[in-house]
Amino acid sequence: MASSILVWIHLLAAVSWIGGTIFLSLVLAPSYRALASKPDAGALFRATARRFRVIVWSAVAVLLMTGPLLVVSRGWPLFEPMRWPSVLGMKLALVGILLLMTLAHDLVFGPRVRAIMAMPADQREPSDRTILTAATWLPRLGLLVALAVVLAAVMLARQ
Repeated sequence: MASSILVWIHLLAAVSWIGGTIFLSLVLAPSYRALASKPDAGALFRATARRFRVIVWSAVAVLLMTGPLLVVSRGWPLFEPMRWPSVLGMKLALVGILLLMTLAHDLVFGPRVRAIMAMPADQREPSDRTILTAATWLPRLGLLVALAVVLAAVMLARQ
């Protein structure tokens, strides 16, 4: 029973992170682009993204607490990754990549995009446009990595 509750908490955190990412990428961002000429569209997008950031990092904290407990509950030695199933190593590598992408988005691209968007368009450098383009593609790529994490988790559950 305790193991089932642990899996449920782990899954709830993962669903919150990945489901929110799907919503932002496939619903909110396209809607924002469609409404970008309206004054409140940017404020709504930023407020939603700020609120979601709290959910993401809370989910990450839960995942980082429950993940090692789940590894141990499956009988795998926590500090001997060579004895883990290969799919677990693949899943954790993907999670690491996703965490790095999320950090880059929140700490590097987000602040830079805010600064660029505050500038008049005619004062932006070509490198600013590159950053804006990269900032739109990073979450999409992150979503693909997140979906790969889910696939790895399904494969792991089948072992």
